[in-house]
Amino acid sequence: MNLPSSILQHAVDQLSSLPGVGRRAALRFALHLMRLSDSEIAEFASSVTALKSDLHYCRLCHNVSDSEICPICSNPKRNHSLVCVVENLQDVLAIENTQQYSGLYHVLGGVISPIDGIGIRDLNIQSLIDRVATPSDTPVSEVILALPTTMEGDTTAFYINRQLEPLGVKVSAIARGIAIGDNLEYADEITLARSILHRIPFNESH
Repeated sequence: MNLPSSILQHAVDQLSSLPGVGRRAALRFALHLMRLSDSEIAEFASSVTALKSDLHYCRLCHNVSDSEICPICSNPKRNHSLVCVVENLQDVLAIENTQQYSGLYHVLGGVISPIDGIGIRDLNIQSLIDRVATPSDTPVSEVILALPTTMEGDTTAFYINRQLEPLGVKVSAIARGIAIGDNLEYADEITLARSILHRIPFNESH
């Protein structure tokens, strides 16, 4: 795609580097941005810059947050003895949308995938083990493994379960209402809610 402006070309190049954005869509986005007022484009640029400069990861669960501790972890009305382990932010949002879960989360930031160069140390697994093992006023009594029903997700779940076994904490897995190979973020809310509510001991899930 040869464009008459190098500035427009550069903008399209940057926009098309986003996941799922082709060059035609990137051109539409760039042309739309050109039509924004100075204040609108400044607000847009500021919001994008803030993603890098001002957005944080929760010190406890690794969810995205505006502060050191996210609103879910700091909410006294949540069940702090229950921790649901998920792959990413999208999974947190999917489970929250069911309105059937009142515990806390632990975001791994991915799953073990050697083919993609993602190993154990690349994920927030050790902080989960430390979180369960560290004495607190409200100790963790159950860890729910809500990971993708894929080979990588299962491998990650098996590893985490093995690491948690010596700690004596209950480890459960969401019921297989989620189709094999599916990600949580694509499941409908009713199916996901039932999978959470009807979770089973992890060792009985495979």
